[in-house]
Formats: sequence, structure tokens, C-alpha cells
Amino acid sequence: MTSPYPFSAVVGLPDLRLALLLTAVSPAIGGVLVRGEKGTAKSTVVRGLATLLPEVDVVAGCRFACDPTAPDPSCPDGPHSLDAPAARRRSALVELPVGATEDRVVGTLDLQRALGDGVKAYEPGLLAAAHRGVLYVDEVNLLPDHLVDLLLDAAAMGRAHVERDGVSVKHAARFLLVGTMNPEEGEPRPQLVDRFGLVVGVTSPTTPAPRAEVVRRRLAYELDPETFAARFIEEDAALAGRIATARRALPGVTLPDRQLDRIARICLAYRVDGLRADIVVARTAVALAAWHGRTVVTKDDLRDAARLALPHRRRRDPLDPPGADQERLEEILDQELGDDPDDPDDDARHDPGDEDPDTGGPSTAGEPAAAGDGGGDGGPGSAPGNPGPPPVGPPPAGDHAAQAPPAQVEPTPGEPSDGPVTQPAGELAFAQAPYKTRLLRIGGRANRQQGAHAGRRSPAYSRHGRVVRSRQPSGGKLVSLHLPDSLRAAAMRGSRSVQTQDLREAVKVGREANLVLFVVDASGSMAARQRMAVVKTAVLSLLRDAYQRRDKVGMITFRGAEATTVLEPTASHEVGVLRLAELRTGGRTPLAAGLLRAARTLHGERRRDARRRPLLVIVTDGRATSGADPLTVAPALAGIPAVVVDCESGPVRLGLAGRLARALSADCVPLSALSHMGS
Repeated sequence: MTSPYPFSAVVGLPDLRLALLLTAVSPAIGGVLVRGEKGTAKSTVVRGLATLLPEVDVVAGCRFACDPTAPDPSCPDGPHSLDAPAARRRSALVELPVGATEDRVVGTLDLQRALGDGVKAYEPGLLAAAHRGVLYVDEVNLLPDHLVDLLLDAAAMGRAHVERDGVSVKHAARFLLVGTMNPEEGEPRPQLVDRFGLVVGVTSPTTPAPRAEVVRRRLAYELDPETFAARFIEEDAALAGRIATARRALPGVTLPDRQLDRIARICLAYRVDGLRADIVVARTAVALAAWHGRTVVTKDDLRDAARLALPHRRRRDPLDPPGADQERLEEILDQELGDDPDDPDDDARHDPGDEDPDTGGPSTAGEPAAAGDGGGDGGPGSAPGNPGPPPVGPPPAGDHAAQAPPAQVEPTPGEPSDGPVTQPAGELAFAQAPYKTRLLRIGGRANRQQGAHAGRRSPAYSRHGRVVRSRQPSGGKLVSLHLPDSLRAAAMRGSRSVQTQDLREAVKVGREANLVLFVVDASGSMAARQRMAVVKTAVLSLLRDAYQRRDKVGMITFRGAEATTVLEPTASHEVGVLRLAELRTGGRTPLAAGLLRAARTLHGERRRDARRRPLLVIVTDGRATSGADPLTVAPALAGIPAVVVDCESGPVRLGLAGRLARALSADCVPLSALSHMGS
């Protein structure tokens, strides 16, 4: 078996290494979510951590890794006596792939024993295998919602509860949850992010030296993994020993009341939701003190704990750009943890072994920084999240709204104007807060038992959802057993046992995610200040609705003489918000060009992913003052489900948007009616 890439051999990424080591010291912190672009060694670091974890004692033969000193009384393989034989093994690293089924995650009926021996037996899943170990979820943001729900329940309760296929089982499922994700592929559900104790952002090195060192080490590892791993065996052993020492010291660490008060004030000032943030910061600070060999939590521990545990918990709109307001957090930390001559913490000194030899400050991962660690990988003084652009939309009071630069609105040709219209950016961007829109969905059901993308918009045959009927397995492969109909088929044959030909597959109807392509009129016909602000608010509301329903989104705008794809179809909805805020308006109205570009975009997406059904949302007043007649290009979009949002206003209305909708066989929804119906 090839040796995994050593944890100590990873170049840079001090925040990530520290976060993983702290959760290894104190699993009660709740795990780590790693955010970063592709190719930043996220998976490599996580797999390296598993080799540092202490070994665990388990009841011999127990499939659920019960602790022999405190066995689970409800263990399906139990009950175990206290004198049951024990075995020692490494902590498990279980990987949950994005394509995993619900059966594989929670377990299900053991079909082999049920059909062969006639007994109802339970086959454990990945949650059972990860008990007392690490559950690693790569691309956690792409995990289907029903699997996210299972993880949330297990992470919250420390137990898995299985009720399916005639099986009712409960078993312990306490694990260190580690997830990795690329923000470009979309954001995970806020409920899932909140379950992670710490969130760390990673980026590629931005200077040549560390990048060259990364490549040098990787090539050496691929050439001879065993020899390469041997170079770092002492460093890994030292970290493993330090984890074990910190675990033993953890119960003896004191968290003074004054530090608890500071944690509460920091969380209140940072406007976090709930009390989980306070608890996680406290646990992280205690783990930091134990890691550095201290018996009392200091202000430095609180500062580093807050930077790792708070940024992803601030109350904000789900479509705000990823990353937190790091400047605001630093202001709060400086205010609450600033110098106080009467504070005994100010006289505290770090142990010499805890100081970075280069800076004299605390070391981030308990070891000298690797070559090039300063190359943009962060550190104890850097923000652990991926700082993104400032949130879009009207800023809250006190956030220096008056300093926002003015926005430019181009005048409509033919209308009186003294030049570009200037007004504060917040006023132009959105007329009001986004609202809940009526449900826009595709009619019918996607007839793809295994192919529909999990989501919440349109009905579709899928692997999860409501069972509507059964059928014989297609291609001989059984996806989901319909037990009653399988037994009924055997009874109809007069057989007392179920044979292969009797097996029936459950057909389920759930909801799927779609590709929602917005085609937005940004021309002068809609460039009046208040009118365009209302349109932007409507599109923002539709974007939020697409985010909540797990859709992929794209955006095309048309103005002047051409149409522009401002957002290629993507799962990263926050990028759509930025493009919407930056949208320039004015000029003539080439509506036909916008429709043709939409047709080409959808044609290309169909070739890339034929399983995702498109929904075209056209936001326009129907006027076309440039280019071809839009009705003549409507056949290019034949068969594409579409909705026309009619933005026409004023006492005299021409009904052009309605004509376009009829040509496209689409629904026509007045802009004013978007918020009138809840979904």
C-alpha cells in the first residue's frame, strides 16, 4: 500500500494545518470546512491528518467501533459486556463521495441475508464506519440535499437513526467531519456550514519559491513515495505525539470567566446567529491553550480561535459574496482584546517552544514554517476565510454607506438629458430588499430515474423522493428495492421465496434542480432610475430563489447593438449578484440578439449536461429598437420552457412582452406579480 503524502511535507497553509490539528486535539470543536480553488492541496492535507490521529481501542468484531470501556448499549452488534475482547486499530478515515447513495451513507437492509437466509439484517453504511474517526466529504457543496440532511442529523445528535426497508436501527456516529469545496462551484447550505466548527480558506502561493517547492516535493513523492515519506517521519511522529499530549492536557485547561465574557461580547458585536459560535470559540481557545502547553486560556488564544471559528457565522444574506468582513472582526477583536494595564493576560508570555523563530510570535502549527509559508497562504495574523468582495446591496446602518462611490446610468437616446445620471451606488443597485418570488418551474417530470440533478424546483423522477409505483429493474440493476411489490410478485408466482425475477424497483418522484438562464433587458428603454432599480431587485430575488432551489444560473444582458453573456452558467450564485450590481444600462434594445445568444448558450449547455433541464427567464418590456424582429427568432428557442417577466409600466401599455411570450409558448408574468405568490 502506498504511503500517504506526509502531513508535515505540505508547504504553507498554516491556518489549515492549525485548524486540523486543533480538531484532532478536541473533536468536540466540530470539524473543519476547507474552502479553496482547485489544486490547493485540500485533499492531500486532510488525508495526511489521518496518519497523525491516535489509535483507538474497539470491541473485537464490532462493525460499529464500540469503545470496550464504554460500549454503546444500543449497538446493533451488541450488547457488549465490559470484558468483551478488544482490538486496537488506527482511527478510520472514511471518504463520502458526492455520488454516494442514501443506502451507502446510512446503511440498509442486507439483501443477501434477507433473500438467502430469510432474516431481516442491517448492513451498516459510511456513518457507522466513520464512528470515532474522520468522515471526509470532498466537494461538500455539491452533495445532494437529502445526504446533507443525513449528515446534519448525525453531526447534531452523534447518532444515526435508520428507518427504511423494514429496518429500524440506531447506532453511535460521532466523527470528525472534514469537508472541502471550491467556492466557484457554488455554496453549501448555511445549515451545513454552521455544523463545521472551523472554516479555513486556502489559496495558491503567489510567489515563485513556494510554488517551486510544492512541485519539487510532489515529483519526489510520485517518484518514490516510501523514501519521501521517510524524510518526514520524525516530524509527523512529533506532531502525533503532541496531539496525544494535548488531548491528555485538555481536561486540565481553565477558561476564566473574564474570557467567557469576552467571547460573549465578541460574538454579540459580530452579529452571529445562535449560541453555537460562542461554544465553538470557547472549545477552540481551550484546544489552543492545550496545544501550546498552557493551563489557562489567554487573550491570544481567544483571538486566534475567533479568527478560525467566527467568519462563516456572521448574519448575512445567503447571496452575499463568500468570505466575511475581516476588517470588522479585527476591529471587534482589537476593541475587546486590546491592551489593558489591569489585565493579567497582558503580562503573559508565550513559552519559548511556541514562538516562531522568524517572527518571535506564536507558531501557527507548532512547527517552523515551511519554505515559502508567507506566500499568500495566511497565518495566525491573516483572516482564515477567503475574503471576498464587499456585500452587494444597500449597506446596513453604520457600515459607511456614505463612502460608496456614485454609480453611472447612461441616458436613453432620444430623451432629454444633461449627461449621465449620478446617484449613490446603493440606491441604484436595488430599490428594496429582495423578496420571495412565486415559483417558476418547468411543467411535467424529467423522465430520468438516475439522471436528474437533486434540487427543489421542478418535479422529476429521481433516486429520492415520494414512491409512486414500482417497475422491473432496468438493465438488470436494482437501484432501490420496492419490498412489498417484490413480495407480491413472488406470491403471484405461488413461490414462498423471492427470486431474482420477482425483484421490483421503487420509482420515486422528487424535485430536481434546473439551469435557470436570465436574459435581462439593460437598454435605455428600461434605464429610468427607479424602473431599473425595481428590475434589478426582481432579478436579485429570482437569483436568491435559484440559490435556495440549488439551481445552476447564467445571465445574458442586451443593450446598444449586441447581447453579452455576463455570467456563464455556473453554480456560484454570488457571482451573479456581483454581475447584476455592476450592470451598466442605456442604449438601444437588441432584443433579438439577446434571444439568439440565449439559444446558443442553451444549446452548448445541453451538450455539456443533457440531464439538467433549462428554464429561460426573459426580463423585458418587449420593446425592440435595434436589430431583427424578436418574433422572427423565436423558433430558435422552440421547446425551451420559458417565462417572460413583463417590465412594461406607465398608463399606456403596448403588450409587447405578452406577444413575445405567446411566440415562445411561455408564461407571461407582470413584474408586479412576482412577489404576490409564495412557492
